[in-house]
Amino acid sequence: MGFLKTILIILLVYYTLKLFAKWFGPSIFGYAARKTEKHFRERFEQFQGFQNQEENTSEGEISIDKKTVQRNKNSEQIGEFIDFEEIE
Repeated sequence: MGFLKTILIILLVYYTLKLFAKWFGPSIFGYAARKTEKHFRERFEQFQGFQNQEENTSEGEISIDKKTVQRNKNSEQIGEFIDFEEIE
């Protein structure tokens, strides 16, 4: 009797999840598609802004955009030097 009850519970859960996926699946995938489209559109517009900024400079004009990068003293010391000698 316990085995039959377990099989019936598994089937009930399976068909319930299948039904919910049928009802709510399209809306969930639509939401994910809209969010992804929005993300890609924002990235594309950001890239287009960068392209337009480069086109605004006239020919022969030099423009240098400098970004400062702070480095830690520890990042420059990667490891210690080991000198290997060949043994014959």
